[in-house]
Amino acid sequence: MKKTPAIALAICAAVAGLSGAVSADPALKDVAHVREGLIATGMALELSNRCSSISPRRIRGINYLFSLRKNAFDLGFSRAEVDAYVNDKTEENRLIEIAYGRLRELGTVAGDEASYCAVGRGEIAKGNAIGRLLR
Repeated sequence: MKKTPAIALAICAAVAGLSGAVSADPALKDVAHVREGLIATGMALELSNRCSSISPRRIRGINYLFSLRKNAFDLGFSRAEVDAYVNDKTEENRLIEIAYGRLRELGTVAGDEASYCAVGRGEIAKGNAIGRLLR
């Protein structure tokens, strides 16, 4: 699956959405709820970009990112730690690779819109984090 600006942009935007502040003992990248939320956001945007019959739920997505940020605040992360995470290109690339891998595991095929639509509809039907970000 070819890297596209869409998923990179989604993960970048999601990580940047956290930058209001966020610090505890584990690194932010090790906080499963935050990490998985960013990956889900990127996957949802990629599915909506690759399937013309599926749209992102933008307001819900923004609210979801704010909830991830709140979770990070609640864990005590500092602004400096969040900024470091936001600017970490290695971490961004790692999240992108995870998202693409999961999309492939779910059945997407590069260049095959129908596969993205099928996966997207499946995620919507499941009502999981990815599906709740799509319509």
